[in-house]
Amino acid sequence: MSLNELTAHAVDELLRSRKAVLVDVREPNEFAAARIPGALLFPLSSFDPQALPSPDGCDIVFHCAGGKRSATAVARCLEQGIAHTSHMAGGIQAWHVAGLPVIK
Repeated sequence: MSLNELTAHAVDELLRSRKAVLVDVREPNEFAAARIPGALLFPLSSFDPQALPSPDGCDIVFHCAGGKRSATAVARCLEQGIAHTSHMAGGIQAWHVAGLPVIK
């Protein structure tokens, strides 16, 4: 398996259709400053793929500020045999650029 990069608009569509759970791997201070509605916080600094919620028929999509930490989260999942391969390319920065809603 390899990294599945999704655009911000593709992630928005998955969330609206309830086909994905968005997991934010930024740190709590970043999450507090600005977050995507509905995103769950699992900071990469303490990230444990085994602690992720069961997506119940949905995909888990990771995001961070720009895409590096979310790609690392995917790699950690794959190292543990957990098939969560999707992340949002460009992170919350791409989400902002796309004009999608953010909670501040």
